Amino acid sequence: MADHAIRLNDGLDAYIRTVGMRESEHLRALREKSKATLVNAQLAIMPEEACFLDLLVRLSGAKRIVEIGVYAGYSTLALAQALPEDGYIVALERDERFPPVGQPFWKEAGVDHKVDLRYCDANEGIEVVLQENGPESFDFAFIDADKASYMNYYEKCLELVKPGGLICVDNVLWYGRVIDEADTTHQTEAIRRINEHIVADDRVDMSMLTIGDGLTVVRKR
Repeated sequence: MADHAIRLNDGLDAYIRTVGMRESEHLRALREKSKATLVNAQLAIMPEEACFLDLLVRLSGAKRIVEIGVYAGYSTLALAQALPEDGYIVALERDERFPPVGQPFWKEAGVDHKVDLRYCDANEGIEVVLQENGPESFDFAFIDADKASYMNYYEKCLELVKPGGLICVDNVLWYGRVIDEADTTHQTEAIRRINEHIVADDRVDMSMLTIGDGLTVVRKR
């Protein structure tokens, strides 16, 4: 039995992206557009993570998704492409500069009608979604926004998703900073707190994965 996961290098990354995942033409075009035009393009999820989210949506049969943090809309597009035609995403984003980069690609992919994009503070926006729809009204949640608010996002999403529903929490390894004892910045401390909270939460089943910058998949019991 191996005592640790294989350490990825550039060659293995390239191999995985060749034979281990599928990235649609529209996703690839959006990723390349983001890299070419946005200084912080690395804020988008990695293509293998997008592929995994796509699979989770299809496996779970999700129709209603809430996404907290859109950035340029790469993850939004991945989720929307996985939804059935009658599915939809409520996508919350605070910064109006970035989603317009992705919106043309949503339209070209024929999924823009599935996306309810809302510019707002996500702490306020998730409250509105709860008020509009009620508890246990969504199937799937993806959290990838300001780290200081992760605890609130997680608790609100736990209210919002149905039993059996999934919550995916991104950046849970935080570029390796979670194990740097000298790093006491508020974002790193917030990631540590949510990780410790989830693993001790008997309301859910969970697994932390090393995909991307770390992704925790939670199933509400």
